Amino acid sequence: MKTSSLLAAALVGLLSLQAAAAEAPRLVTRDGRHALLVDGKPFLILGGQAHNSSNYPEALKTVWPAIDDLKANTLLMPVAWEQVEPQEGRFDFSFLDTLVKQAREHGKHLVLLWFGTWKNTSAQYTPEWVKLDPKRFPFNVDREGKANYSLSPFGAETLKADKRAFVALMGHLKKIDGDRHTVLMVQVENEVGTYGLVRDFSPAAQAAFEQPVPAAVLERQKPRAAATGSWREVYGDYADEYFHAWAVARYIGDIAKAGRAVYDLPMYVNNALRDPLEQPPKPWNKNFASGGPTWDVIGIYKAAAPAIDIAAPDVYNPESAQVNANLGLFQRPDNALWIPEIGSKPAYGRFLYAMLGRGAIGVSPFGIDYFDYTNHPLGTQATDKAIVQPFERVYRMFAPLQRQWAQWAFEGRTQGIGEGDDRKPQQLDFPGWTAKLTYRLGRFGEASWGGDYAKPAPGTEEPGGGAAIAQIGPDEFILIGERVRVRMEPAAGTSGMLLRAEQGRFDAEGRWQMERVWNGDQVDYGLNLPAEPVMLKIKMGRPR
Repeated sequence: MKTSSLLAAALVGLLSLQAAAAEAPRLVTRDGRHALLVDGKPFLILGGQAHNSSNYPEALKTVWPAIDDLKANTLLMPVAWEQVEPQEGRFDFSFLDTLVKQAREHGKHLVLLWFGTWKNTSAQYTPEWVKLDPKRFPFNVDREGKANYSLSPFGAETLKADKRAFVALMGHLKKIDGDRHTVLMVQVENEVGTYGLVRDFSPAAQAAFEQPVPAAVLERQKPRAAATGSWREVYGDYADEYFHAWAVARYIGDIAKAGRAVYDLPMYVNNALRDPLEQPPKPWNKNFASGGPTWDVIGIYKAAAPAIDIAAPDVYNPESAQVNANLGLFQRPDNALWIPEIGSKPAYGRFLYAMLGRGAIGVSPFGIDYFDYTNHPLGTQATDKAIVQPFERVYRMFAPLQRQWAQWAFEGRTQGIGEGDDRKPQQLDFPGWTAKLTYRLGRFGEASWGGDYAKPAPGTEEPGGGAAIAQIGPDEFILIGERVRVRMEPAAGTSGMLLRAEQGRFDAEGRWQMERVWNGDQVDYGLNLPAEPVMLKIKMGRPR
């Protein structure tokens, strides 16, 4: 090749890299799977969310040490309406400037959480000038006209003011970060809906309730009674909660659309969950926040708020059946799996394998800072480095290959699972091969031999095992896990065997570094992953 051709090829490559770097983060979908592209390539969020009250410059001193200890690549941080617009029309983005600057200094990305009209369904993060003017900024009302604690999605002035503040936020963010992409996504509001009230019964809300259900909703949320008509006619006993979901989603979608017109970043809503095991779901009975993006109304949110990319679950029930059900219900061809909050108890650590293995674009435990506060019993009682330990051990394994893992997940090559509360064996099926997982076993011998071999291994008194597996070739796998015995076996009706199991790691450039080959005792009884997570590169083979 001539020198001029080499120079031209190098220039094309450089321009391609520059174009990718200039591209804002975005979500892409292919074959029902999703990826978050950052600088043009899939990115895996290994996140940590700070406490609600850590969104001040001085408070960041307790945040960064925990995020660094976690080995997270992304910090999730609230930005409150009361914080940026303490006086109407006068904006203060000094905290955002500090946050972005310090994130870059620590080599971290950010996800911003807009605490506006609603935070955990209430108005507590609105400015005082909103809180103290209920005539201008009305609350939901019940059937008797009594005001509820939560602001109404039919408050025209509330929407106008929230939207104005959010647009100002996004405009400032573009100004300081539009070419750097420190901020990857934005959450619009927080755990919306209402507790104890199924919907707003104000005159404006009632008038809308009696109108025909919008065609976009009918396309995504299957009618339960009549094919068309009012909300009551179409959805019967579910009408009130479905209508409230539409009203809240429309409100949020309007804000998100306006913000994205200024700076187009991926946006999502998070969700205080309803029972995922209640199948089919029963009508609302004061048992969850009506109007929130629960799994059964994701279709309504997609219809009413197309500017919102993801409805995301906040996972605070560590029962394995609940966790696995929620992951399945929120992972849909039209909805990427993104878990912005999980509890900080050690029991949640094993579920990272399930979340990352099944293709989530990311996950984030809540309350990751060294502020002297704990939300126990939802989270751990610890306020020191013990907070991060159950999650750091997993992040440490994924961090060096997070780009490659995100790509494999986008291609449908990954699976994962955490040990169930029942401690029973589990199975993951791949093309041509099956991974069989068992728990509580020692690293040598078979339980069927009796005696000490049959006794549960020390340290397995509580569920704590798990594994994530990527099939990187027809007969090759990357296995990451802890406290689990994994046997790779040929699919039914075929034959095959383990050829090689290398323990190692990926370096900063994504290259595999072999440390040792497992053989003999280390593979005779399956691949027994110890209490400290390990990574194995496995090669299987078939007789010729």
